[in-house]
Amino acid sequence: MRGRWPAGLEYIDKLEGSVETKERFKSILCTLFREARVLEVCAQHDIGETRFEQLRAMSIQGALNSIEPRPAGRPSRACAGAQAEEIRVLQQRVQELEQARHEAQVRAEIALVLQPSRRDEQDDSMTATGVEKKTRRPRVKIRKSR
Repeated sequence: MRGRWPAGLEYIDKLEGSVETKERFKSILCTLFREARVLEVCAQHDIGETRFEQLRAMSIQGALNSIEPRPAGRPSRACAGAQAEEIRVLQQRVQELEQARHEAQVRAEIALVLQPSRRDEQDDSMTATGVEKKTRRPRVKIRKSR
């Protein structure tokens, strides 16, 4: 057989992490490979069986999640999970605000267009009630002939 010999549990010592965490992980692997009993490991680490089962399930699930196949290359920034959702919500809010601004602008333009016609209606109603409009006639200069 070619290549290096398997490192076994000693490989865990080369990884980053606290000594206590490394020992717990080694114990979890020992129970998986039937090198140690769960009760012995629980007594060694002073934890209950239920907690040990939780730790074992979390560590195995974490290992499975970490080796899940992924697309090659760097993940895009838009697909950053919670950030992508937050960006989508903010973009939707921006669209709502732009729509509200546009509606307000249209209302203001309509109000400006309708104002003179309202004055004309008021003036027309005044003449119908008998009150005359006050208009000035342009003054015409009369030349005196000499």
